[in-house]
Amino acid sequence: MRYGHFDDDQREYVIERPDTPLPWINYLGTEAYFGIVSNTGGGYSFYRDARLRRLTRYRYNNAPLDVGGRYVYVRDDATGDYWSPTWQPTPERELDDYECRHGLSYTKIASSRGGIRAETLYFAPLGETLEVWRVRVTNHRDTPAELSLFSSIEFCLWDAQDDATNYQRNFSTGQVEVVDGVIYHKTEYRERRDHFAYFACSEPLAGFDTSREAFLGAYRGWDRPAAVERGSAAGSIAHGWQPIGSHHVRLSLAAGETREVVFLLGYAENPRDAKFDPGSQTLNKTLVRPVIDRWLRPETVEQGLTALKEYWDRLLGGLRVRTPDGDTDRMVNVWNAYQCLVTFNMSRSASFYESGIGRGMGFRDSNQDLLGFVHMVPERARERILDIAATQKETGGAYHQYQPLTKRGNNDIGEGFNDDPLWLILGVAAYLKETGDLALLDEPVPFDNEPGSEVPLYEHLRRSLRYTLERLGPHGLPLIGRADWNDCLNLNCFSDTPGEPFQTTENATGGVAESVFIAGQFVLAAKELAGIAGLLGRDSEEVYFRAAAEKMAGSVAEHGWDGAWFRRAYDFYGNVIGSGENDEGQIFIEPQGMCILGGVGIDDGLAQRALDSVAERLATPHGIVLQQPAYSSYRIELGEISSYPPGYKENAGIFCHTNPWIMIAEAIVGNGDRAFDYYRRLNPSAREEISEVHRCEPYVYAQMIAGKDAPTHGEAKNSWLSGTAAWNFVAITQWILGVRPDFEGLRIDPVLPAGWPGFEVTRSFRGTTYEISVRRAEGATGRVTELLVDGVPVAGNLVPVGAPGAVVRVEAVIG
Repeated sequence: MRYGHFDDDQREYVIERPDTPLPWINYLGTEAYFGIVSNTGGGYSFYRDARLRRLTRYRYNNAPLDVGGRYVYVRDDATGDYWSPTWQPTPERELDDYECRHGLSYTKIASSRGGIRAETLYFAPLGETLEVWRVRVTNHRDTPAELSLFSSIEFCLWDAQDDATNYQRNFSTGQVEVVDGVIYHKTEYRERRDHFAYFACSEPLAGFDTSREAFLGAYRGWDRPAAVERGSAAGSIAHGWQPIGSHHVRLSLAAGETREVVFLLGYAENPRDAKFDPGSQTLNKTLVRPVIDRWLRPETVEQGLTALKEYWDRLLGGLRVRTPDGDTDRMVNVWNAYQCLVTFNMSRSASFYESGIGRGMGFRDSNQDLLGFVHMVPERARERILDIAATQKETGGAYHQYQPLTKRGNNDIGEGFNDDPLWLILGVAAYLKETGDLALLDEPVPFDNEPGSEVPLYEHLRRSLRYTLERLGPHGLPLIGRADWNDCLNLNCFSDTPGEPFQTTENATGGVAESVFIAGQFVLAAKELAGIAGLLGRDSEEVYFRAAAEKMAGSVAEHGWDGAWFRRAYDFYGNVIGSGENDEGQIFIEPQGMCILGGVGIDDGLAQRALDSVAERLATPHGIVLQQPAYSSYRIELGEISSYPPGYKENAGIFCHTNPWIMIAEAIVGNGDRAFDYYRRLNPSAREEISEVHRCEPYVYAQMIAGKDAPTHGEAKNSWLSGTAAWNFVAITQWILGVRPDFEGLRIDPVLPAGWPGFEVTRSFRGTTYEISVRRAEGATGRVTELLVDGVPVAGNLVPVGAPGAVVRVEAVIG
């Protein structure tokens, strides 16, 4: 069943009923100020770092699930009846109608009750550190209406971890100021902080509250605030306890009249030597007040929304497809690209499933995320690459995560995930192919952010490769360390202590655990680095890197092949994993994809045999599971992977991130039907009809879907922040449609399903616009056999880089 529909013209997903299986969320902000907003108004806001600069509170895993958010209450002052236009937090008050429109970095939620309609638009303007709530209230009655409008947010005391745990201190630190109707949250501003939050309203106030207990009443929740029930605010000033922000506005509406009220929630900083008004502890508002005044004006709000939509027009205009499949067009042109931007901004830090506390920006994650984003805003991808590389160690190893606010490596998680360094090569290669910006390789980048340790970025890439070569096991395969891409395959952990983190506990020493996955990844990365060396004229290094790739591929063929598929690993003692010799976990998806991406097994037929095994043993109607058979019990020598019940997460769940590797592998060997079939099994738009099974949002990818061993097979979890977004975008655009940036031009190499007569693509590439038309000759099943560039035949399938500003017309024929 469906809970809404796509409005393709408006680029919005329209939710038609509030009781979605799970909160269906959206993101506000594109630069430094961000927010999460659900279809019922839940969520929170933060500046740059969801842990260290959180503005508002949100209570994860609560009952109901979605507690805390951007709530507005409408009260009929004649009857005392009140309700929230977002449904939550007053779900028992029945609405006459409801609609939520999630758009690109904005959300509109509207509903009606008793002849009164209220619509709230939420968005964060470009270039600002604030969000706008534009509330429009319309009286559809035949008589005038006397109404009250109450806004409400609950301030977080900045550090979300401390805010949720350190109550003995936090109940005494909360401070606010209220001046000219603006509520300023300034907890800890009197000491070491120079930043504060503010909550403002465009209309004259009938009252306000900044104390949660005064607003809600003792032993009450957000579903029945005392201030709203009695129709008047208390004018409370918070002194410790729980600071909130609430404005009370009275509205007199004639029949048919609409009134607009603007609320602003924002973040601001003052210079450390100008934090206060002279000779006082009063917040200096000189810098922030003009910003508030400007954005409380309706015309500024309208201009900001227009600018935001134009921003997305520009971003999405760089790659547009027209295919025979509407779900493909919808995801590629709008929603998958949008998710790639959000995931690039957030990494894995803040979602409905990620609390923003425990994880920062991932080294591995961020390098993969930019694969789906680099074509939209390459300058931001460049900046991210330099930030990531600066957390690398001199050994070539890397912190697994870093904090976005400080850009320092996260010591709590540490290093030793031995696939991490190789992702830097793959991320840089993708950037260079997209932009041709070889100057990036000469940028001085420190190790571990230590001044004086700077070397050219190219040296960081060389050390990434060397890191692997210096850590090989007895089979010539890379040692796995704490884990490889699969963080839950912990072959050196041996944890028997409840609650002990698998990824950070001290590893056992003396083992020989090797990863076939990293071996395949190494082959791919070494070939990419060879290509980069060739561009720089470093011929001897190019030869060396290609030889290293060939040698590793030989080790995979000799020790990583199991007869019908690629093995997964060797454990601490040298026992094989992912083999027919095992009773469980005989075949894994990851090496089948990554080894073939590296080119292993393509010429000798091993790749095709491995993919046939995937289709036979791992594929389900809802996607490809991670391994089979599932582990039926905890195995201390394998770690966290076996801690999950069968069919969930890494224990034979459909880990969606890995599925595009198989799509790409199928395209590499020429299986267009199977590649596209796998693509549609995961495509959220194609799964919209089974929303009661899928449960997550039908407009973005999820990290995992319950596998065939699970009682809830087909149920998705962990939506939005996943490498699934970038890799699916790469799989469909660069390998199935086959429009793929390369170091020397744009490659046109589609591998299509048999029923497709062709497709069209508009692609911006290095300042040139390419209008690409692909046509299948009648009865043809192969690859591109004819290529015309502006009417001139070109040998092969590589379109040379065009003149900046030019429009190049490309015609390709599949023969």
